[in-house]
Amino acid sequence: MTRHNHVPIHKQSFAFCRYSLAALTWLALAFHSTQLVVAAGVIMLLSALLRVGRAPLIVLWDVTFEKLRPSPIEMLDENAMRFAHFFGFALFALDGLLLSFHATALAGWIFLGLIGIAKTAGALGFCAASKMYTCAANSSGSCCSFWRRLR
Repeated sequence: MTRHNHVPIHKQSFAFCRYSLAALTWLALAFHSTQLVVAAGVIMLLSALLRVGRAPLIVLWDVTFEKLRPSPIEMLDENAMRFAHFFGFALFALDGLLLSFHATALAGWIFLGLIGIAKTAGALGFCAASKMYTCAANSSGSCCSFWRRLR
């Protein structure tokens, strides 16, 4: 079993991060903006490299709005969040490649729509990448209902 490293994050900071990335994804799709795809990918990469406590959108919220209206603390598994951010970066990087090299770019925009659905689900509280990490980190695999059914 892997060690979980829980870090305190302000609840509204984390919500701002989730909602902002979902909105950025949908704006990129709506305006067919490869620059917004790149911006979302860079934010995800920086969040993974700097870890969740120093992620750009978390810090932005903490130094601005959190001072005006403090929110409660929630504990996040730093390793799961880091994996989710690397996974998100990989998806945005792959989408950027699809958009750059595909002749009509239709595949890239369809893929971005799928990323948008996943980011919206994450913004609403179900982060599939974090869940994948938690399931994989559990050595018995008992947290995955799919694996439990197969046994």
